[in-house]
Amino acid sequence: MSIYQGSLIHKDYHKLVDKKYIQSNNFNNNQIQPSSIDLTLSKECYEISASFLSPYNNVREDLKDVMIKKISLDKGYIFKKDKIYLVKLNEKVNLPNYIFGFCNPKSSTGRLDIFCRTILNHNDEYEKIPKNYQGEMFIEITSRSFDIEFQTGDSLNQMRLIYNKHVYLSDKYLKEYHNKFFLTLDKNNTKIQPNLNKGLKISVDLSSENQINGYIAKKNAPLLIFQNAKSHKKELYWKELAIFEKKLVIKKNNFYILKSKEKIQIPKNMAGEMVPYDTSIGDFRVHYAGFFDPGFGYKNGSYAVLEVKTNEVPFILEDGQSIARIKFEALNKESNVLYGEKINSNYQHQGLALSKHFV
Repeated sequence: MSIYQGSLIHKDYHKLVDKKYIQSNNFNNNQIQPSSIDLTLSKECYEISASFLSPYNNVREDLKDVMIKKISLDKGYIFKKDKIYLVKLNEKVNLPNYIFGFCNPKSSTGRLDIFCRTILNHNDEYEKIPKNYQGEMFIEITSRSFDIEFQTGDSLNQMRLIYNKHVYLSDKYLKEYHNKFFLTLDKNNTKIQPNLNKGLKISVDLSSENQINGYIAKKNAPLLIFQNAKSHKKELYWKELAIFEKKLVIKKNNFYILKSKEKIQIPKNMAGEMVPYDTSIGDFRVHYAGFFDPGFGYKNGSYAVLEVKTNEVPFILEDGQSIARIKFEALNKESNVLYGEKINSNYQHQGLALSKHFV
């Protein structure tokens, strides 16, 4: 693998910050993850009437047409459920002609049913950062299950940058890796054959052996403070799901937290991306925060948590049914820092885990 192609790793981001390719007035080294960098909210926020892109203008120019009011996040502000907000990120980029990138929600964001996506100047796609991009970045935020208070410095999404081109790994390559090491384990940590078909297919665990199979978000939960980890009683926000017939009907507009049947590992020289929609598997979303850093599940494997929502028709899931697909991509070199080691990682070796906010 050439070091001039593939996703960047931890020490690459430090170099980009030093060279001012990534700039922020409030940058903290803890924002740098094994193969991504956390982005943070500035105080500048707007409630808006509609989502938008800015293919022909700067975001600020198009914002004038949809702005309801300007808000400061300095002392915190409550984002009401189902309203749309736009926040300028603290970070801006000045990318060279050989680096491009993507943004995606973080795990804690997805597990709260927060829909967010990045918008750039003169860009006709969400979440994508083209080569040579210079300028500000904005994040659109809609909380779909809870009223949530956000404030300056909160991190809802992350950016991952790539040298020259994405390098997705073939099923053949992944099978060879699994034969030497492992990609998937069962609950007893026994190596099991991965279901490889244009990536790793993940199945849902609805076994009647479990006391709890999942959670469903309550409709009239109290206010959630995003900055306050481990301080919200989960029973006020979530209903436990216990399934005895190994089936679950996913109902329209409900939000479910489920987990995979298999444990997975993301090797040191790879990152993983779960496809949020895969219509060949089912007409529902299985993940908001689909990025897995290198080292996730290292040594003992870790379950994948599934953030499931259908917006069209009810859908029946059965125990062991394929529900998601993870694409593996090559890093430009083996990561010097792994998820769960030397950095603050909340979900290493997780089971059925809610976001870090709950006790």
